[in-house]
Amino acid sequence: MSTPVLEKPNVLRSAFGGLPRPFWALWGGTLVNRLGTMVLPFTGVYLTQERGLSVAAAGVVMAVFGAGSLVSQLGAGVLADRIGRRATLAAGMLATSATMLWLGASSSLAMITTAMFVLGVVIDAYRPATNALVADLVSPTERPRAYGLLFWAINLGYAFGMTAGGRLAGMGFSWLFWIDAATCVAFAVLVWRAVPETRASGRETAGGFGVVLRDRVMVAFTLVMLGNALMYSQTVTMLPVAMTRTVGIPSGDFGLAMALNGVIIVLAQPLVSGWIGRRDPARMLALGLAIMAAGFGLTAFVTSVAGLVATIVVWTCGEIVTAGISGTVVARLAPPHLRGRYAGLEGFPWSVSAVLGPLFGGLLLGVGPQALWFTVGGLGLASAAGMLALGPAIRRR
Repeated sequence: MSTPVLEKPNVLRSAFGGLPRPFWALWGGTLVNRLGTMVLPFTGVYLTQERGLSVAAAGVVMAVFGAGSLVSQLGAGVLADRIGRRATLAAGMLATSATMLWLGASSSLAMITTAMFVLGVVIDAYRPATNALVADLVSPTERPRAYGLLFWAINLGYAFGMTAGGRLAGMGFSWLFWIDAATCVAFAVLVWRAVPETRASGRETAGGFGVVLRDRVMVAFTLVMLGNALMYSQTVTMLPVAMTRTVGIPSGDFGLAMALNGVIIVLAQPLVSGWIGRRDPARMLALGLAIMAAGFGLTAFVTSVAGLVATIVVWTCGEIVTAGISGTVVARLAPPHLRGRYAGLEGFPWSVSAVLGPLFGGLLLGVGPQALWFTVGGLGLASAAGMLALGPAIRRR
């Protein structure tokens, strides 16, 4: 009698299989859009070198962009519930494309500042619609994996966009604006043709955020995620300053070390998303926040490139654990007809952190590196503790 052969689990199938076709259209559009995300990472360089603004003036313009982003998340959340997820996403992408070209053609400070504010309003309008679409399209058991795969697409495309953008900037910044604008149009067209409208019908969708703000669990969760956003914002604000100026790591070595973050995410994220998705979201999010807090806290002791690499590996592992879980929790908490508003409130902390992160990080770094990184680590641990405290209420939903 022959012994039955046990079929080995298909790693690719467990990582990528079982998700609906419209989700993959959304995933593909996200990847294409991120492949062309070249303007924002080089905005400071563009404003100071190409347009001749002072560092202070460029800082003001970037702050105006952050102010626009504050409006974006909440407004787009309402639109996703009122006019539909697909319409909001496509319109946001088309508006972003037009604004990119407007910004690229602007030369006066007044016009650049106005264009940057509008760009802040429209560029992230797709986020609440995207998060609501995933919640509508994907079953609850598969949502953590789906949100994790979107996070993977963002990092995969961003890594390429950063590399190509750096080269193209040397040929002329106009290339960056045109490519970014073209990929926004491609995302809009793909979504409009391949993703159905999923907005709940027959339910009341008018009104503002009153219902969402009366949800104490959602408000508390938003505060927890604000701690997460403020912690992570240091990677693009004070971490480069602290490592290059305070520790003395050359900027080239810092860039290579930071590239490890994207490499780890691209290699590991699809492999662990399924495993993470089978665990309790609140506990996993708390675990990820605690790991990130440890990584940032250890940054206080960095004196070399090797030490920096070690801390990046630690907080990147935490980032991988948390990826996708926030959207999963919000999808649990939100009634189907209010998923856009809930997703808008979920994204609001990231807009706030874009404004507050550099301010509080700069003040603490002025006191000393230890003051900054111990505070950031403590903030992450407090967020993890808050997530554990919220766990029972989230599980009851």
